[in-house]
Amino acid sequence: MNEREILSQIRTLVDQEHDLRNRSVAGEIDSAEEQAKLKSLEESLDQCWDLLRQRRARRGAGENPDDAQARPAQQVEGYLQ
Repeated sequence: MNEREILSQIRTLVDQEHDLRNRSVAGEIDSAEEQAKLKSLEESLDQCWDLLRQRRARRGAGENPDDAQARPAQQVEGYLQ
């Protein structure tokens, strides 16, 4: 995935998160369902942001940004922002 694709994916995930929160406020989904879906969205967002940071760091270090790899959600979930 190149940076443009990653940023597009981030926008899509953020839009889905907003839609999910709006549906929850409107009573269309219950809290447990919202929490499960939010957790999944947040994990995907964390992975996308991590991949984007990796690519930018590699480019800044003179390395090939295409060598960056998506890391498991369990690994990026604990990172401090």
